[in-house]
Amino acid sequence: MTHSMTFDAIAEDLPGAKWRARWDACWPEYRAWFEARGGASGPSRQACEAALAEHMPELVPVHRDLTRLAGGGDLAARFLSTWCPPAYLGGCSLAALSDGDDTRLIRNYDLSPDLNEGFLLRSAWTGTPVMGMVEFLWGLSDGINEHGLSVALAFGGTERVGQGFGICTILRYLLETCRDVPQALDVLDRVPSHMDYNLVLADAEGRVQSVEVHAGGGIVLRPGAVATNHQLDRPLPLKAEFTRTVERLAALTRVTRKDEGDAAVAAFGRAPLYQTDFAGGFGTLFTAEYRPGTRAMRLIWPDIEMAQSLHAFDETSVTVTFGDAPRTEVPLEDLVAFVPDSRRDRARRWLDEARAGRMDWAAFGALFVPDAARP
Repeated sequence: MTHSMTFDAIAEDLPGAKWRARWDACWPEYRAWFEARGGASGPSRQACEAALAEHMPELVPVHRDLTRLAGGGDLAARFLSTWCPPAYLGGCSLAALSDGDDTRLIRNYDLSPDLNEGFLLRSAWTGTPVMGMVEFLWGLSDGINEHGLSVALAFGGTERVGQGFGICTILRYLLETCRDVPQALDVLDRVPSHMDYNLVLADAEGRVQSVEVHAGGGIVLRPGAVATNHQLDRPLPLKAEFTRTVERLAALTRVTRKDEGDAAVAAFGRAPLYQTDFAGGFGTLFTAEYRPGTRAMRLIWPDIEMAQSLHAFDETSVTVTFGDAPRTEVPLEDLVAFVPDSRRDRARRWLDEARAGRMDWAAFGALFVPDAARP
């Protein structure tokens, strides 16, 4: 079975007719989802706008303009604020590499083709040029700004919900207001997210950082600029084996230690990082590579790519066809090679238990936690 979707690259400095066209095309489905998940009974418009003014005041004029373009209704205003939205889940693998001269942030976006907007937007809504992949019609799943700050998100693996904003709006705020990784970390520490997420950041100075964002507020910095879909101080998610989150994290650790530049990007096109279960809602819809030094990016698929730059952005469209492929398994024995030497004996004991049918995935994940992150 094959699945197709079109990715559109659009440039519009200020919210206008192009954004309104996307709203008109996407809002009916978003509205149905929002109402079905209880969004209509969530915080009032007044509460949503007050929260935005308190935590991300620079976005208030943008939210006002977008709400006006969307017709000015209360439901649209509440949806666009993303304050305490319904829960939503996803996949993704993230890594950032830097040798001082060449810095890259690479991500695979894993989800159903029916649940992604396929919308790359180059804008300057608050005066700062930003380009990235749009979620929820104005938030971002990944992106880069004119200062070279780049960021990408991955679902944190839990269904915990707290009082906070949709993470995509927070990523938009980072790129609209921050110049580098330290500034972005300050923002993440004070702006609450409504669910657990993992982020990887990179900037033009070569700084890279992995961050766990917790539902309701709070962050934990992690060594190694890699992330998949679990957090190191929480139990593994129920679908850990299906999403291969531990396996992918081990592969990312290997990539960042062994590969450089284009070789690292190529690894995202192979199992276990590249996913093919599109019918099951967990296929790699695109690989994105961000280059903070040149303010450039690529969207990459197996047979085609789209290259863009903040300074030379080309409005274009690409239609991609995805086909389900047999699942490629990486033997667990091979992953033991990436466990630190001091834990090899524990890893072999884990394999013996696994062969006997006793798989403790939390213990397996702990084998790969860097020493600096262990309690």
